[in-house]
Amino acid sequence: MKLAVLAGDGIGPEIVAEAIKILDVLRAEGENIEIERAHLGGAAYDAEGHPYPLSTQRIARAADAVLLGAVGGPQYDTLPRAMRPEQGILGIRKDLGLFANLRPVLLYPELAAASSLKPEIVAGLDLMIIRELTGDIYFGQPRGRRTNAQGEDEGFDTMLYARSEIERIARVGFDTAMKRGKKLCSVDKANVLDTSILWREVVTGVGAAYPEVQLSHMYVDNAAMQLVRAPRQFDVIVTGNIFGDILSDEASMLAGSIGMLPSASLDARGKGLYEPIHGSAPDIAGANKANPLATILSVGMMFRYTFGRADLASRIGAAVRKVLAAGLRTGDIASPGEAVTGTREMGDAVAAVLRT
Repeated sequence: MKLAVLAGDGIGPEIVAEAIKILDVLRAEGENIEIERAHLGGAAYDAEGHPYPLSTQRIARAADAVLLGAVGGPQYDTLPRAMRPEQGILGIRKDLGLFANLRPVLLYPELAAASSLKPEIVAGLDLMIIRELTGDIYFGQPRGRRTNAQGEDEGFDTMLYARSEIERIARVGFDTAMKRGKKLCSVDKANVLDTSILWREVVTGVGAAYPEVQLSHMYVDNAAMQLVRAPRQFDVIVTGNIFGDILSDEASMLAGSIGMLPSASLDARGKGLYEPIHGSAPDIAGANKANPLATILSVGMMFRYTFGRADLASRIGAAVRKVLAAGLRTGDIASPGEAVTGTREMGDAVAAVLRT
């Protein structure tokens, strides 16, 4: 199992270090896991003058899977757009063909009080958001800045999807629903956007091959409202890049904290990039305050989706549950008055459970 590790910026190196502790436990048990490190984002710009340099491209392409921390920081805000850390993320997704982003939203019973919603609304929450990752307004052309006829500055971006792009992410959605509750909600804005009209047509067409899956359609504004009104109505959500970006961050608060949500970004063959969905949190970088559990759970997803090792994925998930059940809490998931566990101590605790 050949793994590229890209720690990134901000809290990235800290949370990745805790994930490496989990890998070290498994390596000590005899699992053949090779690790090669490289830079991405601001760290890559600092080291090599580009957010996704050629050296990282070679390592990422040669790996079976990629583990990523987070990228970004205020010190890079004045860079030209093409050199900003976020372009490293977009670049590696496009370069590796990582079109399917899987973001599970699971509320651990011990964290019900940490959710933004009442426990009776979120108790038992277990949904999967599938976000198309290499198309839409983040990649569509043309885009840029210009001055209009009145001499006023304008910015413009293009929302664009081809039929084939929608078909392949729709199939991921239906295949995932078949393994879960056989309910798929496709989220779009077909009452306003031509792109979404095509999206709905294509998803409906693909659904004809999955008669066992109950397909529904929902406008994105209603979906945002329903996620906070009655989130348990959803099993699997499939949507485009920008809508999925927003909805999955919203859904993270249902689970108690954005620090609890892992993700997998997959290509057509199962190669994946695994990362927490949160950002680089530069305000707490180096303070031993970051929650490493989303990164650790991302390692679990890596074993499940890329390496076909559901046994290891289940062990990692069980270790996280046991640590939470024991009352350990980083600051983002701690209730008032609860003791706060540091980043390193949380990683140590999960690794210790995994060894037993």
